[in-house]
Amino acid sequence: MVGKFARSWALLQASAEVLRSDRSLLMFPVLSGICTVLVAITFLAPVGIEVAADERIRALGEAHHLSPLHYVFMFLFYLAQYTVIIFFNTALASVASARLRGDEASVSDGLAVARSRFGSILGYAVIAATVGLLLRSLQERLGWIGRLVVGMIGLAWTVATYLVVPVLANEEVGPVEAVQRSVDMLKRSWGENLIGNVGINFAFGVITFAVMIPLALIVVGAASTHSAALTVTAVAVAVIGIALLAIAQSCLQGIYAVALYRYVDEGEAGGGFDQETLQQAFRSKS
Repeated sequence: MVGKFARSWALLQASAEVLRSDRSLLMFPVLSGICTVLVAITFLAPVGIEVAADERIRALGEAHHLSPLHYVFMFLFYLAQYTVIIFFNTALASVASARLRGDEASVSDGLAVARSRFGSILGYAVIAATVGLLLRSLQERLGWIGRLVVGMIGLAWTVATYLVVPVLANEEVGPVEAVQRSVDMLKRSWGENLIGNVGINFAFGVITFAVMIPLALIVVGAASTHSAALTVTAVAVAVIGIALLAIAQSCLQGIYAVALYRYVDEGEAGGGFDQETLQQAFRSKS
């Protein structure tokens, strides 16, 4: 287990080198974030109305059962969000794949690839939205044990589909076949996908925690001055700092997934990833 985390950390560092060589990759999570916020704002008003109605019903002591229309609305929200996220992640994966091959690729090239795969992206977004809605509806109906089981199912789904985006970016396949390809690749590189993703999240969790402490002290110090302008400025700095970390994390996870895909599919990742480390990290499941 320790060895797997060490290898994943080495692969994370290699991903960071790819990002440093082409910082334009950061544009994809930025564009994705802007679009997801716009989608959320579009759906915010109806959600607010329903929440207010639900609170009034609860205040009267009456049970509130969600209508089928609620689930239709939630499905459309999930579908819109997943479509946006998968679209830009596919564009990022396309450019990252080119970089790992040693080729040149621009932001516009990545967006062009994502547009050419839009049918498959939308189909996979429908699958992801359906799974997400089913898991959420089950969690709302079950006790804590049931929620734990559903959470484990959700984790299994996340791991099984970890390589779907690189598949969509590199292969002209449909959404169902992309999921099947991801599962097949997982069987050939069992464990490293999950450990690697946890390693990236853990590394950024430590970094975020280290950054949050001074930022929190700055915000608290600014608030103690009773200066509204200073407090707003400190909060803005904190929000920007956290956003930049989230953007970097999204990029590195995308690059890492592409490296996994390339190694399992072609036997090497390229782009400065150490071949010996990859040989130790990716072993067929016996």
